[in-house]
Formats: sequence, structure tokens, C-alpha cells
Amino acid sequence: MGFGRFFSRSQSSQRLLLSTVASSCNGASGNVKNPSIPGVKDIIAVASGKGGVGKSTTAVNLAVALANAWKLNVGLLDADIYGPSIPTMMNLHQKPDVSQDMKMIPIENYGVKCMSIGFLVEKDAPIVWRGPMVMSALEKLTRGVSWGNLDVLIVDMPPGTGDTQLSVSQRLKLSGAVIVSTPQDIALIDARRGANMFRKVEVPILGLVENMSCFKCPKCGEKSYIFGEGGARRTANDMQLKFLGEVPLELGVRTSSDEGEPVVVSYPQSTSAKAYVDIAEKIVNRLKQLEEEHQMGPEISL
Repeated sequence: MGFGRFFSRSQSSQRLLLSTVASSCNGASGNVKNPSIPGVKDIIAVASGKGGVGKSTTAVNLAVALANAWKLNVGLLDADIYGPSIPTMMNLHQKPDVSQDMKMIPIENYGVKCMSIGFLVEKDAPIVWRGPMVMSALEKLTRGVSWGNLDVLIVDMPPGTGDTQLSVSQRLKLSGAVIVSTPQDIALIDARRGANMFRKVEVPILGLVENMSCFKCPKCGEKSYIFGEGGARRTANDMQLKFLGEVPLELGVRTSSDEGEPVVVSYPQSTSAKAYVDIAEKIVNRLKQLEEEHQMGPEISL
């Protein structure tokens, strides 16, 4: 396969990724013996059962909120190989450098270390790769990156419950998953599937986020529940999941995402920004709770 057509420059980081991807075509299985990433304390997947529900926007704003409001060392991994969004949303368009130990150095903005396949390909270049090549690329984008010491690594998962989602869940020692959905019934059906996938692979679900909970008029402030009202909260209750919060659909969220300035930075006093910061706090508290439960361990009676 002609990998070269996806890349216009022959930089070290591109050659490093391509050599790993190319090896997958020669029978490399990509099996991982150690499921953890050195130096990373917690890894959180931000996922959804389907696309178009604002999963990447949620991942970006949660990462920036954790880094700025809660002063944590945060990384952000764009695991969507076919449709990377992080370069645009984080306003990052340069190529990553390579360290002396031949690992890619993440690119930083808003206090968050980022890595994405979008840093290595031209903006409009399609990624026409089969499953084994995608898995190999994800392996390089996780363990082939010099993340340093991180309190948390946010993984912006691709939509769905297929091979990529399953492999990421099994290969990385995920501390938990955040499910994102709109209140619409058709989106909540897929959100249930996503949550059940993580349950099957024994990944703790930190909670459910309702994105686009309502449209807030920028002129009068009136709320319109164009996708329905309270659907995600009801689903969380039905599935015995924590409901992390509601994020309204505001004009500033869309414009800030397109301009590469997350709403928690560009409009920190907006309802959406405050919602993301509140959700970030709940995630921090939930991680602490899970850690305490893990340290206590099961009670053994003889």
C-alpha cells in the first residue's frame, strides 16, 4: 500500500509512525503485554455509541477544565483515526518532534499535552487503512509518545462499539469511561450500547453526560428542548449510572470549537463552560472514590 501519498513531509515522527503501521501488514499482531502507560496515573475514555453527539467537544473541554480549574497534569489522545478532531479544536497544526528515545513528543496548548493522527497527515487526506493498521497506529499514538508524568489521560474515542473501541478498552488500563449522549431517544439507544460494552470489558463507567440538553437563545436566554428533555438523566437512572450533568447547546460552544479555543477558555462564564467544570469536578471525585475502593480491596471472611 502506498503510505507516502498520505504524507507530504518526511519528518522523523511521520517515519516513526509509518514504520510501525507498515509492520502490521507483515504479520505483526500488536499484542500488548503491559496494559499501562508509564507515568500516567489515570486513563479515561470519553465515548458515545454514535457520532454527532458532541463527544470530542466534551473530551476537549473536560481536558482543559481538568488542567486549568483543577491544576492537573493532563494529556489528550485523539483515538479517532478516521476522523481526528483534536487538531482543529485545540488549534494545533504543527508536526510533533521525536525524543532521543524515538518517541513522539506531544504538542501542548491550554495546558494539555495532545496527540492525534491529525498532526501527521495533511488536513484533507483520507486515512484508508484496514483494522490491523489502525490498531498499530493507535499503539504508536499511545505507548510511542513521551507523555511524561500525567495525572490523567483523556482518550477521545471514535463513535461506535467496534474493533477500535474494544481494543483500546482492553489494551489500556482504563480507570473509567464517560458516556456522552444527547437527550434524543435514538442517541440514547446507542449510548446504552456503549455503556454495556464497557461493562462487558469490566471498565468502570464514571457517568453519563447529556450534551445539547437544550438550545439556549443567545438573545433572550429562553431554553428550547429541541432534542427532548431529561432523556439522559432517565437513562442514567435506568442503568444505575451516575448522571454527571447537562451541557446546553450554545452558540459559543460551536464557534469556539471551530476557532480552536475551547469554551471553558473563550467563554468561562457561560452556562456550558460552568457545566464542563462541574462535570470535571465530579470525575475527579469519582476517580478518588474508585481509588479508595481499590485500596480497601474485598473483605474476606473465613
